[in-house]
Amino acid sequence: MKMSYEELLKRARKQLPESVLVRERWEMPKITSFIIGNRTIIKRFLEVCDYIRRDPKHLLKYLAKELGTQGEIEGSDVVFQGKFNNATITKKFERYVKEYVLCNECGKPDTKLIKEGRILLLKCEACGAIRSVEKI
Repeated sequence: MKMSYEELLKRARKQLPESVLVRERWEMPKITSFIIGNRTIIKRFLEVCDYIRRDPKHLLKYLAKELGTQGEIEGSDVVFQGKFNNATITKKFERYVKEYVLCNECGKPDTKLIKEGRILLLKCEACGAIRSVEKI
């Protein structure tokens, strides 16, 4: 049974999730942090993690490594030992989103992290692209 290109294209579009076909613009969430004493607190950390669809422990581990300090989740916030300005934290967060959230092929945030054996992969649910990412 031969199918025309148009029929194959329609068939493929039917298999895509609805969220992929919607043309709304995704915006990176804003990080709000402040310093109290010798500690830096990021507000609404769990909300940010929900928005980018990532495990809070994964993002916390990444930020702690990049900032070279310890951090822990307290309620919906995260507290780091040391003084870090908001620009530094925002820069590290943007790097995380680029590496572990956004698809390199289509640029959409509709991705998930998959572990196959010892390899961590970023799979795009929008275009189907798969690429390996560094473990933290």
